[in-house]
Amino acid sequence: MTRALHLTAGARAMLLVLAGGAAAIAAPYAQSQTVLATPTVFAAQEAPAAKEKNPPGDIPDDQVFVAYASPLGFALQVPEGWARSDAADGVTFADKYGQISAGVKPAAGPLTLASVRANEAAELEKTGHAVKISGVSAVTLPAGAAVKIVYSANSEANPVTGKKIRLECERFLLRHGDKVATLTFSSPAGADNVDQWVLISQSFAWQ
Repeated sequence: MTRALHLTAGARAMLLVLAGGAAAIAAPYAQSQTVLATPTVFAAQEAPAAKEKNPPGDIPDDQVFVAYASPLGFALQVPEGWARSDAADGVTFADKYGQISAGVKPAAGPLTLASVRANEAAELEKTGHAVKISGVSAVTLPAGAAVKIVYSANSEANPVTGKKIRLECERFLLRHGDKVATLTFSSPAGADNVDQWVLISQSFAWQ
């Protein structure tokens, strides 16, 4: 009888040891499960920069414009004195935060409101800096029918201060044969360049 009780006590001890081991194994497993269950935190999307109180970038009313002819087969009037950067597919003129870019690429298909919304506008929202599109419309320029995108976006960060400013932008797309030209304007939000942008877009011509 005593032996039977001794065996039962041993069995109980063994059960306690096994239970302790199982608990030790289960504890890190439970912690691991907790870590896995923690929701993933993704980086927040870029927020629109605040509008400047006294935005730089106004093109003066007495600004002198000069003719620019591109080897890509177009010409337009640009502000005299602005820095020019050439690329294989176009050119950019810049002064402070103001920019005028013009480029040409092969036409991928018909240029319509639907195609621009599905392609160029969608690409702007996907790859731009906090881009917000306010309108896509059909317009007529002296160079022909065009589609105009009006949007706002953040500028590139200042290389010294890291500061970004909010920009107002307009983009025109014009087709000519098997080519499409893209003419883009940008300036600090609140700058008054409406008349100057009209002058430049009206001056665009195929050669």
